[in-house]
Amino acid sequence: MIVKTVRRVVLTGLLAFGLAGPATAQNFPTKPLTLIVPFAAGGPSDVIARLLGDHMGRTLGQQVVVENVAGAGGTAGAKRLAAADPDGYTLLIHHLALAAAPSLYENLGYDTKTAFAPVGLVNTGPMVMAGKAALAPADGKAFFTYAKANADKLTVAHAGVGSNSHLCAVLLSQALSAKFAQVAYRGTGPAMNDLVAGQVDILCDQSTTAVPQIESKKIKAFAVTSPDRLDVLKDTPTTAELAVKLDMTIWHGLYAPKGTPAAALDKLNGALRAALADKTVIERFQAVGTKPFPQAEWTREAHGARFAAEVDKWAATLKAAGVALQAAK
Repeated sequence: MIVKTVRRVVLTGLLAFGLAGPATAQNFPTKPLTLIVPFAAGGPSDVIARLLGDHMGRTLGQQVVVENVAGAGGTAGAKRLAAADPDGYTLLIHHLALAAAPSLYENLGYDTKTAFAPVGLVNTGPMVMAGKAALAPADGKAFFTYAKANADKLTVAHAGVGSNSHLCAVLLSQALSAKFAQVAYRGTGPAMNDLVAGQVDILCDQSTTAVPQIESKKIKAFAVTSPDRLDVLKDTPTTAELAVKLDMTIWHGLYAPKGTPAAALDKLNGALRAALADKTVIERFQAVGTKPFPQAEWTREAHGARFAAEVDKWAATLKAAGVALQAAK
């Protein structure tokens, strides 16, 4: 009798243990989620994060709280995610700079290729080569000639080593065979503020935050780094039109820590898909010159494949540019 009772208790415990995973995943999430933005508030990643976080929170039935963890070109926020519990409650939105980081920093504190679980691709779009309103050139053609001739006098702002704006500045120097004085910030938001104020001369920024400042004529737009012009900046030529070899398309992805249960990742991916299919979100994206990835690329697998390819791509690009590794701070 005692043996039967013990067996019954053990069996009940095993069944409960076996069902615990699916039951927990089915109820996920049961508390608010944190969405890390690895740059200062007001920048392009922050804008996209808050738009997505609001919509995803409504789909998931829990608040998504945005946390800005700025520093070291976005690596501080990535390190924060890598150290988080792999339960699906801590997420990171990041752009291609996450893939470039291992080719820029020697002590990240995590393995870029294995530390993160891709949730899904978010949006893609070009960078905009912009200058302060008082900068002499009147158009893109004049700008690149002027920039090459006056490189030693011009300051180029960026959001920290490894950020999109920094990588674009590297490509600009390559394209013009010129060296500029670079001014690093803790995010594109403060960099843009100083460009508007005329404290720096040039900023290669994502269209997400550049377009509103251009439309209000607070800064000048000289070129976009995509093969085609942006509908919201129809008068701004592409770098290809100007025969400048600077082609850069940025993208954001959503990540969870490695080891996050697949069921939780699937729910998060589903909430992301719902946001990307929403008419209001699409319109908000279009208004600032960006767009969701094609629906066929909304899977977690597609995100993982793109991320792996970008790590290899930027390793080759930065090596060719002669960019040396530095310590992450």
